[in-house]
Amino acid sequence: MALCMDWLMTAAIYGTLPGLLCHRGIIMRFVYTLVFYLSLPLILLRLLWRARLAPAYARRWGERFGFFAPLATRKKVVWIHTVSLGEFIAALPLVRALLQRPELQLVVTTTTPTGSERVIRTLGDSVFHVYAPYDLPDCLMRFMARVRPELLVIMETELWPNTIAACARREIPVVLINGRLSARSARGYGRVAALTRPMLQQLSCAAIQNADDAQRFLALGLPEDSAEVTGNIKFDLTLGEDVLARACELKVQWSLNGQRLVWIAASTHPGEDEIILAALARLRQSHLSQLRELLLVLVPRHPERFDQVAQLCESKNFCVQRRTSGQPPSADCDILLGDTLGELLLFYGASDLVLVGGSLVPRGGHNFIEAAAWRLPLLSGPHLFNFAEASQLLQQAGALQLVNSAEDLAQAVEQLAGDAQLREARGSAALTVAEANRGALEKTLALLDRYL
Repeated sequence: MALCMDWLMTAAIYGTLPGLLCHRGIIMRFVYTLVFYLSLPLILLRLLWRARLAPAYARRWGERFGFFAPLATRKKVVWIHTVSLGEFIAALPLVRALLQRPELQLVVTTTTPTGSERVIRTLGDSVFHVYAPYDLPDCLMRFMARVRPELLVIMETELWPNTIAACARREIPVVLINGRLSARSARGYGRVAALTRPMLQQLSCAAIQNADDAQRFLALGLPEDSAEVTGNIKFDLTLGEDVLARACELKVQWSLNGQRLVWIAASTHPGEDEIILAALARLRQSHLSQLRELLLVLVPRHPERFDQVAQLCESKNFCVQRRTSGQPPSADCDILLGDTLGELLLFYGASDLVLVGGSLVPRGGHNFIEAAAWRLPLLSGPHLFNFAEASQLLQQAGALQLVNSAEDLAQAVEQLAGDAQLREARGSAALTVAEANRGALEKTLALLDRYL
């Protein structure tokens, strides 16, 4: 009975049963949907497992299945999907620009609790926010009935076959913005081409970061007339007066009024913290006094790792303080653990140099642009496939240096810490790259105007 219901719900979205059987792409979506349904127990168990360290994963499950109070509005509903915290922060200038249009009602969805918390804290009641529904026919039907979107805007590469097919059947335009597709991701999509190609062909438009990514989308089946290269909207970051003032105050505290340098390791993943701590241990043995006084601000990517990383630092005999303690780091503090959410941009402003994480292990790296906007010299590991174009621009400008090991990292930090002119030159080069590549936000808004 359950299998019959799955088939009927899929057919309700994709068409009649004979049509389902004669179209390979639709059959692939049916198989995908069936596997997704069968995997639900494991998906829910994974949420419970993650809830051990991040309790929010055990809450609001109904939203993921499309159960929530319906949205009551007569305005045109625009559904904006930003997967997690990073994507939401990148999309925030666009969201704020659309909020200036009184005829629109924005629905912002995320899939992670950190992204959800930031949406609520930043935008409050100005948008309608729930978790995104699972990419299953019944979940999507409930979501669509409660929200009734007239446009779906997807941030970066969060492409789900059933979601896009459901919108296509309802004649809801789907626009991908700030699209990116690494060679590694393209190979993955290519392995399920019968699922990928129909999905891309149902996109109304794709605003893609650069020409290389656009070519990969086209090779996978995106129609040429649906692809537009608009640049990376993350370059359109503006530092407000409030964050500038708060960062200045924080830097005075962390640097002990200029007596020590602040090195931030941002958005780290498992396996990176050990490399960073080994580099810090090497720096502590340096003959340079500023290295012995160096403060490391260590910011894990995921909040469920905060306690684990704190224990790791202590096990290496470092003096550790936590941001959540509310106390500024003391003179004998080696590491300040950034165990808060939504403060990374502020932390960059209080630092002298930065290692951007997700790059010492094969996670593809994280956003360099926020640090570049603060005029910081940049360090990174070699794994940068998620930010290939930005990293190339920064390397060519002399703003970004790659390291491969704890020894390399220690040497790079030592060089920057001992040479103020080098820090200034690389930081200026980073800012120049950031400012030279602005403009994607304006192009993206102009593209969305076609559907608003």
